[in-house]
Amino acid sequence: MAVKRTVFLVEDEQDIRSLVRFHLEQDGYAVREAESGEEALRSVLAERPALVLLDLMLPGIDGFEVCRRLRTDPSTAPVPIIILTARSAEVDRVLGLEFGADDYVTKPFSPRELVARVRAVLRRTHAGDTGGAPHETFERGRLRIDFDTYEVFIDGTSISLSIRDFELLKFFVLHPQRVYDRVQLLDLVWGPDTCVEPRTVDVHIRRLRKRIERDDSVPELILTVRGVGYKCNLDVL
Repeated sequence: MAVKRTVFLVEDEQDIRSLVRFHLEQDGYAVREAESGEEALRSVLAERPALVLLDLMLPGIDGFEVCRRLRTDPSTAPVPIIILTARSAEVDRVLGLEFGADDYVTKPFSPRELVARVRAVLRRTHAGDTGGAPHETFERGRLRIDFDTYEVFIDGTSISLSIRDFELLKFFVLHPQRVYDRVQLLDLVWGPDTCVEPRTVDVHIRRLRKRIERDDSVPELILTVRGVGYKCNLDVL
């Protein structure tokens, strides 16, 4: 019997939890639940689920802080996070992505679309599984990337990246010097079935620079080509 992937649902409204649980279980996932930020942090740290569905407006510790803490803890940093919330303002979307979310779904939502997004994020997360094959790595100068374990090291120090930020960095180092616009990056990194806005790319670029650049205010590795897009300059490594 195949082992079911566990989705951890953090939501304080019982009706929404029941709806989401039903559709996820229909699609073959195991579902665990938490009603507060404190409970979510304890449980996710202990259980390491395949993915976290996270509401923002929670009693106690809010979803932004939960997301931040999960991303800064090395044991949970690789776990993908999808924010599921009624807060649809652009500033909330940007903050959610800045704190490390891999996707952002607003209420009211289509349960089918939500399950499709869960499936898509997990498919991207596990796309590098090789069944015991040797690890594929990238190593140049101060940067080392293990494509199979999703580990990144700068000057020998491990840094934590969200799954999406990792995929973006991987894409750039494998396609250096060529300029890509936002729409191309969404198609090639997020996938053609993505539903996010092109400006989402800017948020991820900005967050990635904070992690990997010597000075993110003067980036050297991930460069902006004004009026066109972005490119990776490996010569500085």
